[in-house]
Amino acid sequence: MANKTQEVGGIHFPFPFTPYSIQKDFMAELYQVLEAGKIGIFESPTGTGKSLSLICGALSWLRDFEQKKHQEEARLLETGTVPLSDGQEQSPSLSSSCKETPDTLRPVGEPDWVTQFVQKKEERDLVDRLKEEQVRRKKREERLQQIRHNAQLKYAAKRMRQEEEEMERVLRLSREALAAGAAAELPEQPACGEEDLVLAEYESDEEKGAAGRVDQDEDGPEEEHVTKIYYCSRTHSQLAQFVHEVQRSPFGKDTRLVSLGSRQNLCINEDVKTLGSAQLINDRCMEMQRSKHEKSRAEEEKPKRRKQERRATCPFYGYEQLQLLRDQVLVGVKDIEQLVALGKEARACPYYGSRSAIPAAQLVVLPYQMLLHAATRQAAGIRLQGQVVLIDEAHNLIDTLTGIHSAEVSGSQLCQAHSQLLQYMERYGKRLKAKNLMYIKQILYLLEKFVTVLGGNTKQNPNTQSLSQTGTELKTINDFLFESQIDNINLFKVQRYCERSMVSRKLFGFTERYGTVLAPSREQPKLAGFQHFLQSLQPTVTQTSVTPVEEGEARVPRLASPLMHIESFLAALTTANQDGRVILSRQGSLSQSSLKFLLLNPAVHFAQVVKECRAVVIAGGTMQPVSDFREQLLACAGVEAERVVEFSCGHVIPPDNILPLVICSGPSSQQLEFTYQKRELPQMMDETGRILCNLCTVVPGGVVCFFPSYEYQRQVYAHWDKSGLLARLAVKKKIFQEPKRANQVEQVLMEYSRCIKCCGQAGGTVTGALLLSVVGGKMSEGINFSDNLGRCVVMVGMPYPNIKSPELQEKMAYLDQTLPRGPGQPPPGKALVENLCMKAVNQSIGRAIRHQKDFASIVLLDQRYARPPILGKLPAWIRDRVEVKATFGPAFAAMRKVGPAFSSPTPRELPTPEVSCLTAFPCRLSFIVRSLSLPDGRPTIAWVPGSSFPLPT
Repeated sequence: MANKTQEVGGIHFPFPFTPYSIQKDFMAELYQVLEAGKIGIFESPTGTGKSLSLICGALSWLRDFEQKKHQEEARLLETGTVPLSDGQEQSPSLSSSCKETPDTLRPVGEPDWVTQFVQKKEERDLVDRLKEEQVRRKKREERLQQIRHNAQLKYAAKRMRQEEEEMERVLRLSREALAAGAAAELPEQPACGEEDLVLAEYESDEEKGAAGRVDQDEDGPEEEHVTKIYYCSRTHSQLAQFVHEVQRSPFGKDTRLVSLGSRQNLCINEDVKTLGSAQLINDRCMEMQRSKHEKSRAEEEKPKRRKQERRATCPFYGYEQLQLLRDQVLVGVKDIEQLVALGKEARACPYYGSRSAIPAAQLVVLPYQMLLHAATRQAAGIRLQGQVVLIDEAHNLIDTLTGIHSAEVSGSQLCQAHSQLLQYMERYGKRLKAKNLMYIKQILYLLEKFVTVLGGNTKQNPNTQSLSQTGTELKTINDFLFESQIDNINLFKVQRYCERSMVSRKLFGFTERYGTVLAPSREQPKLAGFQHFLQSLQPTVTQTSVTPVEEGEARVPRLASPLMHIESFLAALTTANQDGRVILSRQGSLSQSSLKFLLLNPAVHFAQVVKECRAVVIAGGTMQPVSDFREQLLACAGVEAERVVEFSCGHVIPPDNILPLVICSGPSSQQLEFTYQKRELPQMMDETGRILCNLCTVVPGGVVCFFPSYEYQRQVYAHWDKSGLLARLAVKKKIFQEPKRANQVEQVLMEYSRCIKCCGQAGGTVTGALLLSVVGGKMSEGINFSDNLGRCVVMVGMPYPNIKSPELQEKMAYLDQTLPRGPGQPPPGKALVENLCMKAVNQSIGRAIRHQKDFASIVLLDQRYARPPILGKLPAWIRDRVEVKATFGPAFAAMRKVGPAFSSPTPRELPTPEVSCLTAFPCRLSFIVRSLSLPDGRPTIAWVPGSSFPLPT
């Protein structure tokens, strides 16, 4: 693939091939947005090369930005002076690490010589920092070049690590042998490994400042962050696909790219990976790092006290190992799988190795959650100040932000956490410091009050505990705190204690060791009364011995401690009162009831990203309706309207390759309006079946039909089966249904694809397959029905969300109160419902057209789609080609215009209709005869102008 440089508006864009005109426009607009520091909303349909446009456009800007920065630095170093006076800003090319604020407030009436002296000092300091940065950059480039061209260094370092590990192993065996010999002389000790379960002494911020931060790298001076681009998407598979595009692009060899992921994806320590749960893996990893730091401090202090049991440290977490892995990561573009393989080879942790490479990276690829969640962002070492953020697949960005910062806990989890924590305190209370006991009692009090506000009691079994009052209740955060009688507790301190003490991790280890049930002992007779109760909370757990679980034993998959879920709920309660609500859902029993925090204002968490970044680009294949992003996200985050830039490009397919149809009535003239009140009527379900029967007659390959919900799909399928419509459909298409279980999706898709391929090769009456899917289900996002897999996509009705949902009603009321209502516009709450519906529609109907030569028809079955406000919320490339058909006949005839396969139907695709009433016309007529189905199943004739078609005599 020969690289070709395209020049657009005086800017050179390297590209692997000759780009489409819309790709040139995309790159040029993206370049301008990044240069001007704006917020861009970019829409580029799937199949138009969006990923390559993002890569080549953004990295071209970064190339020019770095070149300008280096030229500016060279000029400043040559002259030794920096223009800082008169409130003028420095050159935007200078990195944020080298900038000083020029307009620092100075005392009024300050002498000129003082001002000049301070200014000269600032200039000298900046020049010194520039020199230091230049030296660091030169050393880094030399180091990477050395690794790139001298593989011997890599293997020498590997041999050195192996020798060090062997030495450490011998020393460890010697220590264990000495410890075993001295064990008989020691007094009675706690059970093996139990020391790890006891909480360490806790000091609050007031007592020790910020010294309690554990999850930070303490080795060596911190490296300055160069200007970089953060690219994030929804899934690891999408990120891997993006990395492969970078590898194939003209920038693949020279770009310093780092792929970030969670510990769950990157951990290579088998003992930690077997924990399964992401929360458990995180906690165990941080605990091992803490053990490493405590070990280092203990060796420095050398205390003269009895040695405690040694805690495990991670063998893959070493300074020299991580430094070498960091450099190897920066040498070439690697995805997550390649990073893990490299970490195993280097015996260095890929999670921490990739983190240490962030400062020097030019392009950082990471999942949504890592960028959008402030605590995760900080823990990963991500700094957004002056950087560029590209958010791809951003159509569900608002939902993602809401989901990340919402939390729900069940009554069963609250009771279980209360019981476990109470037993923990009873067992280790005498060994815990006063500060730990105080916080544990506060957490127990919170759990008890949460259960009480639901109408339950922590001393009874939640499974058998019925509630006198049922229903759903919404409260503001303050009202919930007052009603729960916990407004006098500082939740910020409790949350900080949970994070730093890792009490949930200790509690999990405690329950793992003793199977949640402790036998009575002479020292703790009070524990005996809890055994039966704890067993009733976990009916699947059999009678467990007090003896700790042996290491080689088979275990069921581990679940996170219930206290971990409750920590997320406590963190959510620290949100500002106006930005969230607490939903109390009281069901039949306490175990089925729940407390849920609902975030109403996701912009509060997005505001920091927008404020710190130089530029933010929100991109996707289907971004309509854009009003949600402008109003709910950007305006509420404090972004001025003039800073927002919208860009939407068309599709690369020819106009004849797509036919979007809005059909207002069916073959029997039944008006199509699938409202909640009408959609379950037998005549509506019959009419839907007849439409599909006729479409399946003329559409080759695959037809994908989307229903508003799983329940409605089930009802329609059962009705068709009873009426015989299902059998008639099966004559032309083999029928598949979307499974509810995610692990069955791949199998159904493979069978669906295999059936279409076989039908295309074998011929016969069955011409393909019909897939019945659900809007918002597994098939509506991320699945490509390209080519014969999706020659026609049918949308049955409009998938409005449940308007009776308390969460949706509260969100609508919140928007009505906070957002202004434009003249002639619906209330913001009503607009939200329409936008949610059309976002789901746009995602579903975009499954068909996936590349330039693809072709398909899109059929919208509901007359409400013909309304201008609804049509306006379709993607532009679909909206501009929509044809509204009041009756079914013209719509049916229009299907033949789509693509080459529809233009030249074989005689098998045009069945001979019943024409006994037409035998009086022994001539060729200029219309097409199609067979349509009446309600009673008899075929009739649709007379549609078109090419001549000989009638049978």
